[in-house]
Amino acid sequence: MAKTTANISIDAETKAKAQALFADFGMDLSTAINIFLRQAIYENAIPFAITRNVPNQTTVDAMDEYDEMEKHPEKYKRYSTFKEAMKDVLDNA
Repeated sequence: MAKTTANISIDAETKAKAQALFADFGMDLSTAINIFLRQAIYENAIPFAITRNVPNQTTVDAMDEYDEMEKHPEKYKRYSTFKEAMKDVLDNA
């Protein structure tokens, strides 16, 4: 099959890290990009999930609680040891 050249722009750090990774797999950057393109054609899609890293509501609530605890530590019980905290948890279960 005839070869053609494609120029892509990537930042130097990304290129260096990718080259090091692919070298561990025994391939160069061009081979890795060709594998990606062939797989995309085969699947008729980008061959991996592209998602936003959006936390679920439980995680958002936990982060909000942490922020509140950090701002107002005087409102929360403190423990000297993990054992002491576990005892309190189990006694109030």
